[in-house]
Amino acid sequence: MHIPDNYLSPETCAVMGAVMVPVLAVSVKKVKEEISKARMPQLGIGAAFVFLIMMFNIPVPGGTSVHVTGAVLLAALLGPYSAVICLTTALLLQALLFGDGGILALGANTFNMAFVMPFVGYFVYKLIRGRMRSEKGALVGLAIGSYVGLNVSVLFTSLELGLQPLLFHTAAGQPLYCPYPLSITLPAMLIPHLTVAGIAEALFTVAVFSFIKRVSPGMVFEGEQESRGTGPVMGLVVALVCLSPLGLLATGAAWGEWGAGEISEVVTDGEALGFVPLGMQEGFQFEALLPDYSFSGLPEVAGYILSAVIGAALLVIVFRIVASLVRDKSAKNGAHNATQSE
Repeated sequence: MHIPDNYLSPETCAVMGAVMVPVLAVSVKKVKEEISKARMPQLGIGAAFVFLIMMFNIPVPGGTSVHVTGAVLLAALLGPYSAVICLTTALLLQALLFGDGGILALGANTFNMAFVMPFVGYFVYKLIRGRMRSEKGALVGLAIGSYVGLNVSVLFTSLELGLQPLLFHTAAGQPLYCPYPLSITLPAMLIPHLTVAGIAEALFTVAVFSFIKRVSPGMVFEGEQESRGTGPVMGLVVALVCLSPLGLLATGAAWGEWGAGEISEVVTDGEALGFVPLGMQEGFQFEALLPDYSFSGLPEVAGYILSAVIGAALLVIVFRIVASLVRDKSAKNGAHNATQSE
């Protein structure tokens, strides 16, 4: 689901980036209202968590892979606006440091995974929870919401890719960017997510939410608004770091995430593509510091674990720095009330 650079036209990237500007502006404002200074570091834990879980690739028929995202889980734990900020930060780090997702395509990737997925899933979750007012209803809502949120996000991704050959092509009709039309992108992306990734996302979301609600209820959105008991959650993050090499078991790239040097050999309906779109040959090039979560000179497993440590640590540190810069609303209100009483 991480669209690389040059799969989308610059015009498409600009439009998607422009759409995300007000989304992020509103999200920042809402997070300031909803999340106290004491709870702000929890966003770093949430961002680290989704960063790590997206490293676990699941092989699917056809030689490609999929992964879960934890977007709806974050929305249920921290609120949908906080999920936007956490996921956007994680996706930015993935693109800049590890080359996972394009720099120019960041607007599209954040729209699909950091906006559509958590908001659609959270809406479904709230809708079901409102009709099934029980613990079971909340879990059913989370399962269905995460499944729907993931697949609606995939639908948007496949539409963005599939419209490229229709809108952007040479005079001879050869696609300039993503070469596959909707008749290929829709089934190629939706089928594995409807049958494999969506189910994995639902099971993962319910399991982790149940665990966190039991060991750290202060992290549940609309629950106890206290920052306490995050030790077990950090333990879960450490466990994900240690288990991250399991993501290497899926050797195939996710569909639509091939490099320019690979795409000409991709076989669809028994026939290789046979060419590299001009926009990919001459498009924007960015060399990430640690491409594909690897370190030169280190074994693949060691490089993957070290990448997991670096990514998770950076996200936790960034949000702790942000928390240190945020003024405590309760202290501010107390000073204001004291001034008024004098």
